[in-house]
Amino acid sequence: MGVAELTDQNTVVPESRYACIERERKFLLDRLPGELTPASPHVQITDNYLTGTRLRLRKIRDPQTNKWTLKFTQKFAPNPIDFSRTIITNVYLNPSEYNLLAVFEANEIRKNRYRFEHDGHQYGIDLFLGDLLGLILAEISFETDEELERFAMPSFAFAEVTNSEMFTGAKLVDLTFEDIRNQVARNDPRKLNQSSEA
Repeated sequence: MGVAELTDQNTVVPESRYACIERERKFLLDRLPGELTPASPHVQITDNYLTGTRLRLRKIRDPQTNKWTLKFTQKFAPNPIDFSRTIITNVYLNPSEYNLLAVFEANEIRKNRYRFEHDGHQYGIDLFLGDLLGLILAEISFETDEELERFAMPSFAFAEVTNSEMFTGAKLVDLTFEDIRNQVARNDPRKLNQSSEA
């Protein structure tokens, strides 16, 4: 008896009891907000997206302590036109586990993440590096759907891009800042927050 090929049709993916719902809004910035500068306190993030999967290998370095946090993550949006709610499962790794999985590293994104408070809300500000140098995104998380839906775009943002697939990590790995700048220039900023499937 031969071994059957695994496909989406013959594979069952049970709902994970360890997965969490992540509620986020994402905004495109044209500069670092407030008093932030590239030298402000931050952590360094390197993400590697496994091609054709929903999996990401992440390492986070704190330059102040030179300590690393290593994570293996599955993240996906159940609704393909709503990226504000995703299902995320994190597994924290030790160095041996990370190095074993690192053979799959390919599609890399590097960025510095800053904490920023504005009007009583905490944001993560991502300053991208490498081919995406010049791209700055702000993310904010919410505990409830009601908080997420009633939240207004902050004054320091250029446009909301929560539901734009172009600004998901899995798509950004294939783009440069020049690609993004050209795409933004061709669009009304109010239309950037639309899924390609909408």
